[in-house]
Amino acid sequence: MKKTSYKTYVDTLSKIAKAITSDLYLEDMLKLIVTLTANVMQAKICALWLLDPQSQELKIRATQALSQEYLRERSLKVGEGIVGFVAKEKKPVTILNVLEDTRYKEKKLARREGLVSMISVPMMVKRKVIGVINCYTTAVYKFTKSDIELVSTIANQAAVAIENTELLVKTRVIQEELEARKKIEKAKGILMRDQKISEEEAYTLIRKSSMDRRLSMKDIAEAIILAAELKKKF
Repeated sequence: MKKTSYKTYVDTLSKIAKAITSDLYLEDMLKLIVTLTANVMQAKICALWLLDPQSQELKIRATQALSQEYLRERSLKVGEGIVGFVAKEKKPVTILNVLEDTRYKEKKLARREGLVSMISVPMMVKRKVIGVINCYTTAVYKFTKSDIELVSTIANQAAVAIENTELLVKTRVIQEELEARKKIEKAKGILMRDQKISEEEAYTLIRKSSMDRRLSMKDIAEAIILAAELKKKF
């Protein structure tokens, strides 16, 4: 394995920075990140694992690998295997030969895929681990300090991008929920006024219509509001 030039490192970080600030969907962005990382590290496989905060399990979310065996769904608990160890300890790990490391769980897979040396780094946001990035070579390779720094920088850039995307999604969901509540409240008011019923009765009527028609309560509320506005015009 040839040593990667400093210029290639810089070019890769620049491309990843552009990907993170682009309007790519998260899945596409993560796939681009692992592909660029695999290229610059001359790795056979680069995989990005994300941590589920509830189950405390790590699962592969992106890889450039084409092997169906490697792509099969599997998960690791925090503290389990190399990936789990890195997530728990919040520090990079390099292994000269995964077949000789007792912590490495997938030895059969490693033999089948010809995986030898490995680098695994945590994805960190404000000292919080949200995932792990792994790279494998097919020949014995001693990862340098520069290699560790590069993959760590990439991992942390990816972590910030994921955190920001999830924050945007949460914000959008909250906004949609607030908008739905406003419309339901307005629709309740219309029903209370027009049908001379209580607030509880109005809410029950909207909910029943939602269940009967298999539409959201927001959709029913919008229909009630629209009908009231049309009634005013005619």
